[in-house]
Amino acid sequence: MRRIVLTYIILSVIGIGGSMAQNTLNPINNRDRFGNQIDPSTQPDNLEDSTNTEIQSLPPKLYMWQLSEKLGDRTIMPVDTANLNFQNSNLMEGVTGHYNYLGNLGSPRLSRLFFERNTQDSNIFMEPFSSFFVRPDQLMFTNSNIPYTNLTYYKAGNKINGEERFKSYFSVNANKQLAFGFNIDYLYGRGYYQNQSTSHFNAGLFGSYIGEKYQIQAIYNNFFLKMNENGGIADDQYITRPENMSGGKKEYESTTIPVRLEQTSNRNKDFYVYLTQRYRLGFTKTTREIKESQSGKTIAAIDSRIANDSLSSVTNMPQDTLDTEEFIPVTSFIHTFKVERTRHRFHSGNEPEGFFPNDYTLNEHQSNDSTTALSVKNIFGIALLEGFNKYAKAGLTAYISHKFSRYDLMNTDITTDMRRIRYTEQEVFVGGELAKREGRLLHYNINGEAGLMDKAIGQFRINAHLDLNFRLGKDTVNFYARGYINNTLPSFYMRHYHSNHYNWDYDDMNKEFRTRVEGELNINRWGTNLRAGIENIKHYTYFNQSATPEQCGDNIQVLSATLKQDFRLGILHLDNEVTWQKTSNETVLPLPQLSLYHNLYLLTKLAKKVLTVQLGADVRYFSKYNAPAYAPGIQQFHLQSSEDQVEIGGYPIVNVYANLHLKRTRIFAMMYHVNAGMGKANYFLAPHYPINPRLFKIGLSWNFYD
Repeated sequence: MRRIVLTYIILSVIGIGGSMAQNTLNPINNRDRFGNQIDPSTQPDNLEDSTNTEIQSLPPKLYMWQLSEKLGDRTIMPVDTANLNFQNSNLMEGVTGHYNYLGNLGSPRLSRLFFERNTQDSNIFMEPFSSFFVRPDQLMFTNSNIPYTNLTYYKAGNKINGEERFKSYFSVNANKQLAFGFNIDYLYGRGYYQNQSTSHFNAGLFGSYIGEKYQIQAIYNNFFLKMNENGGIADDQYITRPENMSGGKKEYESTTIPVRLEQTSNRNKDFYVYLTQRYRLGFTKTTREIKESQSGKTIAAIDSRIANDSLSSVTNMPQDTLDTEEFIPVTSFIHTFKVERTRHRFHSGNEPEGFFPNDYTLNEHQSNDSTTALSVKNIFGIALLEGFNKYAKAGLTAYISHKFSRYDLMNTDITTDMRRIRYTEQEVFVGGELAKREGRLLHYNINGEAGLMDKAIGQFRINAHLDLNFRLGKDTVNFYARGYINNTLPSFYMRHYHSNHYNWDYDDMNKEFRTRVEGELNINRWGTNLRAGIENIKHYTYFNQSATPEQCGDNIQVLSATLKQDFRLGILHLDNEVTWQKTSNETVLPLPQLSLYHNLYLLTKLAKKVLTVQLGADVRYFSKYNAPAYAPGIQQFHLQSSEDQVEIGGYPIVNVYANLHLKRTRIFAMMYHVNAGMGKANYFLAPHYPINPRLFKIGLSWNFYD
């Protein structure tokens, strides 16, 4: 805890120092920190000097972007200032309730919507923590003319069993091209049930240089996740039928319900360094602008490479000319680098007999399992860029990647003196990409790669994305198409893992062959979004009823369709989301057929229209099904045991909230699970793991531009 506080203080001081330096480096010579001339009469704000002259600061101008992890392509993203549904931003079940989880803040989770699951992540121990773990392609970079800071705080419950989360984000520019910043995320969930507390900490640094020819973006992130494990409550009837339990009580306090495990915990440590850089070659295009000498209005622009010198023939009025130069990139040389180290540890000091499937060591009723993974990946590419002339309608990229991976596993063979067994793997892929990102009507991206060496031999991936944007009356209609064909080997930990209770080595696993096609139609004016898709999987790899990996020999098909439809009548709004999905093998791949989200609220502006007020209630619901159970010994979801089959679902979760947005500040207050104790109590989002009872939550997010 001391290290966490110290790290936060140091990074905060760096941020404040950078902000002060950026402000003090603006000399009093009517120039900004980029060296541009400033007209003081055009600058807003509220500082005063000793002569009572108003000194006004720069208006904030910033943009954000995310990267594609493979080639480092930038996608401009909106700044996170949305004034609607801020109250849902920290919910473990997701904004519209798609996730199963263990009840406490920061616990592992799994999406009930199959098309939302990440099928290519080799880091299986961090994947269940998608609410906290930030991949390189999820980090937001910022470029701004003044320092930008965001502070966000969430709190629920009391100091005994409540939950808190603090997030900070800071970014500052040294000049127009160079920016750097840091982010901090600290989460502490004490838990409303015994032995389920969580404590996660992430501190990261990032920087970018976006020049005409050279560009580089880098990330360092360090994660430390601690979680106590209780194995679920001892009997579901403490929730569903408390009158049947000892004492004849009608209700039990959540903290007094007995649980299955004590003195049991998991620890995950992960850090990665990610860097992407590119150097662009091209030519400079010079354009001559002819302006009226009086008004400065541009009346002609001529490419100086092809225009003649008789500019006076354009107009007889007095004129000024201005030559402007624009760099047109033609070719890019790309390099992407990532090194990541993950350490997973499971410890238990007291294990009930029969809870875990097997014992592979001499340690009875206790475990101290650990594994470490290290990977280094390099990608080198060359791209012919889109748009450098009228015939270059799309960009073309070729690349080669190399990944070295090393894994340390426990040795469960007690006849040897070796404590660790080391595995190494190498993968080499060659690939290409055809992409059109410019223009308004049509964009597409097709990426394919094939393996050449070691474990990569025989693997291939083909991904395609397309979006078409066209007018329909007064509105713009967006049509999206996505699909992939993948033939990939299951991740290392699906093939090899050694521990006290779980031990497998599968050298003969088949490659998973997946084919998916998905389409989406979006009409903003109507508040309509329709998405549908189908996927076929051969050799589907999953955790079976014993929580060990297994492959299904038959093909499995999954159909899915989601309709989002929003209605509005004055200040009254009703937002709806309905998802239907069907699996051809409910035993191996169980999914709820129906998932619903409805949000009814009043939305208006007060206080001279600077205060946005949202008052309402929302409900989440999904149909009953045999949801995957959770195995604490490997932190993974798996098929339920045939001796312990239970259905979850069929229970609505209702929240009532007030959400306010005033200029740079967002505030919410929510009564979570307001319907607790009403109707049939079956509030489980994972077998034997009930969600929290009725709980009051608050949150605050504040943007600073100085």
